Amino acid sequence: METRLLTGNEALALGALHAGVKVVTGYPGTPSTGALASLLAMNPEGVRVEWSTNEKVALEIAAGASWVGQRALCTMKMSGLNVAYDSLISIAYSGCIGGLVVYVADDPGVHAGMAEQDSRGYALMSDLPMLEPASVAEAYRLVQSAFELSEQVGSPVFVGLVAAVANSKASVEVKKRATTPQREAKLVRDITRFTKAGSAICTAQHRGLLARLEKAGQVIAKMGLNQLQLSPSIPPNGKRGRGGAGRLGIVASGVTASYLEEGFEIAARFGFERDTASLLRVTAVNPFPAEEVRALLRHCSTILVLEELEPYIEEGTYVEAQRMGFAGRIVGKLGGPFERLGEYGVEQVVRGIVAALDLPIPEDLFQGDEATEQLAAKRPITVCAGCPHRGTFMAINRAIRKAGYQKDEVMVTGDIGCTILGMNPPFHTVWTEVSMGASVSLAQGYVHGGVRTPVIATIGDSTFFHAGIPGLIDAIQYQVPLTLIILDNGWTSMTGMQVNPGTAEAFQRSGNRRVDIAKLVPALGVEHFFVIDPFDLEGATVTIQRALVLPGVKVVLARQECAIQAMRRGIQAGKVRVVTENCNLCKLCITRTGCPAIGIGEDTIIIDPALCYGCGLCSQVCNREAIVKEPVTWTTT
Repeated sequence: METRLLTGNEALALGALHAGVKVVTGYPGTPSTGALASLLAMNPEGVRVEWSTNEKVALEIAAGASWVGQRALCTMKMSGLNVAYDSLISIAYSGCIGGLVVYVADDPGVHAGMAEQDSRGYALMSDLPMLEPASVAEAYRLVQSAFELSEQVGSPVFVGLVAAVANSKASVEVKKRATTPQREAKLVRDITRFTKAGSAICTAQHRGLLARLEKAGQVIAKMGLNQLQLSPSIPPNGKRGRGGAGRLGIVASGVTASYLEEGFEIAARFGFERDTASLLRVTAVNPFPAEEVRALLRHCSTILVLEELEPYIEEGTYVEAQRMGFAGRIVGKLGGPFERLGEYGVEQVVRGIVAALDLPIPEDLFQGDEATEQLAAKRPITVCAGCPHRGTFMAINRAIRKAGYQKDEVMVTGDIGCTILGMNPPFHTVWTEVSMGASVSLAQGYVHGGVRTPVIATIGDSTFFHAGIPGLIDAIQYQVPLTLIILDNGWTSMTGMQVNPGTAEAFQRSGNRRVDIAKLVPALGVEHFFVIDPFDLEGATVTIQRALVLPGVKVVLARQECAIQAMRRGIQAGKVRVVTENCNLCKLCITRTGCPAIGIGEDTIIIDPALCYGCGLCSQVCNREAIVKEPVTWTTT
């Protein structure tokens, strides 16, 4: 064994590797990205690791590997689980042969955007076991337990982390690298298990799924994954601790368990007696730990349930309490004081104990954290210096204006990734964001709904491959008059510069092929297809303006490589310099581009050479020739 400093994502990935995983698939999405990314960096011999086109594809690949007897891991964020679920529920009915683990990362507090979704609901709906590590070290251990559990019961197993665990770092004791055990691939022909052809087959599969979940509960109990600690018996004098609420039982699920000890220390200052409280740490959130909860209900008169987002554990506790005739109190979300949103921390532990035991604490005990947050500098969320999307958004705005429309007269739908940053200043271009690929279909809905002004859809290259192609095909089939602008920077940039099918082959793994959007789109039957350089503001504007008045489906491919990736290789689009005597500090270069590389000096604007990519967009909006762009050969993806 050795000790290593790991993030939760890295610990989970390493645990899977040490469990003998053979195939790892996924799609990048914060906060789960680091797991698969770390395995790609390790490049383990004999293990297939890939970023798939989307989460559904990733899960299907992993399931295929499992069905020939190999251990497989599929990784995604909570939003990706929505994409994969169509296949996941059928795979759950069929079960698995080799261990199949689905790692999903939730984001309580919405640090990375999208929905504050609780993926435990999918485990409940699918009747699949789910393990929820409370710490980085547990992530390493429990993913190995998940593979064992999966193979023992024959079902896929969820491992769920939240952002606080996935991104945290801790010292973890891990095994030294072992060679991945080689398993012979075995073909199993069983149409009653691996197809859904008929109600009898589906009903039998459902019955088998339920039986596997019940067996999972038994295996989990033997593994001792849920830990119950009952407080000592009530003293002869009958005292049950301070506060008058009787003996306290605490149920802590997932990451909330990590905050207990610190919360206990704070609560002790106000009368809480640790040795009078019983504790159930729930690691396996599905199947519900009914036996342990019943033991807690028999032992305690007040139950405090600590869990983030949805009250799944609390609801199960109420059911068991009703079945037992429990006459005590249950404190959580359903009866207060907690809400069904946001992430938990030490404050929630303390406030929960206070609510359960009616302990007096100062009202301002936790106001220091709020004051610190208020002191933090506010920063606009915008695209990076040199980002080619800046030029595309500026060109869209110009094209709309030159076509004779006001900004609020032309719908511009947005999509997931860097593209959505077009909603923010200084662009204020994009109006909507729903899910991967939705911009194209939403745009069609606006057209069919009767919008008479031009409708524009914007989407990034990775998102286009992920889920934008079906929407475009629908628009082509029905010849819906819309303009689709694909912002192609060659990378899946928002989540950390992962490759996608359109990434240049020089950056793909050996033997991989690039799928060129410039060839794909015309092959789908798009008659009006244009490629623009987003750093050529005038040329891009003219092309988009022309597309707005053409009939049917128009697709504009705005193509320039992500500036961050190019600059990492020492490449720049060019160089710009400030002609100080011409600058009157009108700030057009700042207000029109919003580029972080531009600042204000005493009597002239200044450009930070460490940030400037040399795109030249600032020089194209300056009307005093105060910024000059040096001639350069454009770099393209």
